[in-house]
Amino acid sequence: MNALFSPLSLGRYTLANRLIMAPMTRSRANDAGVPSDLVTTYYAQRATAGLIISEGVFPDASGKGYVRTPGIETAEHVAAWKSVTQAVHAQGGHIFMQLMHCGRVSHPSLLPDGALPLAPSAIKPAGQTWTANGLQDFVTPHALSVTQIGGVVDSYRHAARRAIEAGFDGVELHAASGYLPEQFLSSSSNQREDQYGGSVENRSRFVMQVLAAMVDEVGSDRVGIKISPEMNFNDISDANPQETFTYLVKQLRELKLAYLHVALFGASFDYHAALRELFEGRYLIGGGLTRDSADTLIAEGKADAAVFGGAFLANPDLPARFLSGAALNVPDKDTFYTPGAEGYIDYPAL
Repeated sequence: MNALFSPLSLGRYTLANRLIMAPMTRSRANDAGVPSDLVTTYYAQRATAGLIISEGVFPDASGKGYVRTPGIETAEHVAAWKSVTQAVHAQGGHIFMQLMHCGRVSHPSLLPDGALPLAPSAIKPAGQTWTANGLQDFVTPHALSVTQIGGVVDSYRHAARRAIEAGFDGVELHAASGYLPEQFLSSSSNQREDQYGGSVENRSRFVMQVLAAMVDEVGSDRVGIKISPEMNFNDISDANPQETFTYLVKQLRELKLAYLHVALFGASFDYHAALRELFEGRYLIGGGLTRDSADTLIAEGKADAAVFGGAFLANPDLPARFLSGAALNVPDKDTFYTPGAEGYIDYPAL
C-alpha cells in the first residue's frame, strides 16, 4: 500500500495521496444548474482523496445534457461552487472541476428556448437522455458552423476562468463518454468536410482548441483531460480509435497539461501501455480498479495515480478504509441520480 499513499506532485500542487475521486454525475443541482447545499457536504465528506474531480459541469446552458446537472455559467453558479471548494480546502483536499458539454446527447427540453442540441454533424444518435419528464429519445442535432464552434471554444475558456474564481484548483476537459469533444474526435459522429472533419488532424482540432483556450486562461498546470478510448458510450464509435487517440495524445505534449486521465472499459487494445509513454505529464488510470491492482500499477510505474468512482461514491472515507483493510459500502444504484440526501451524503464512515 506504500505506492497509493505516497505524495504526488500534479501541476502546481502536491497531493497527499494518489487516490483520485472520479467525476460522477449525481443530479443534485436545481433546474438552473445551481448546486444545492447537499453538494457541499458530499464533496467535503470525500476530501481525503488526493484529488477530487467534480461531476461534469456544463460550461454554458447549451451543454446541459441531463436533468438537475450543475453549471458554471452564472454568478449564482460561482457562488454556490465557492461553498464546495471552501469546504474541501478546509479539510486539506484538492478539487478540479470537470467541464462537460454534452453536445448532441441532450434534448430540447433541457436547453434554452427548446433549442436543438449542438454537434459537429447533424447525425441523430441512438438512445435516450434523462429529462424532467423521464427518458426521452435523442433528436437530430444542429450542426455547428465554424463561427459557432468558436463560440463554444470561448464558452470553455470562460468556464475555466469562472471555475478558478469559484476556488477550484484546476479544470478537466471531459473528452470521453460520447460528449461534444469526442463527437468531434470520432468518425461516426463527425462527417464534416471542413477544417474540423475528415482526417484525424482535423477531427482533433476542436479538442486542441478548447484545451488551448483553457490553458491560456488558467495555466497548463491547472488543466487536465479525460479520455476513454473504445468506451462507445452514447452511440459513439471511431473507425480507427488507436490511430485517433495515439495522434491526440501526441499533440497534447505541446500543451504541458497537468495530467491525462484515461479510463478503460472493455477495450481489447492496451491503450495504457501505448499512451503512457506518449504523455509527459501525470498519467491517471481508471476503470474497474481494486485497492491492490491500483497499488501495483503505481508501484510498477504504469500510472501515477488511480481513479475510483463507485468506491468513492459509497465510501466517503475510502482512503482510511483502504489503509485499514476495512470492508467497503456497496453503492446503491437506485439513488445515483435521485434528488435529496438519500444515497448521497448518508453512506456511513468507519
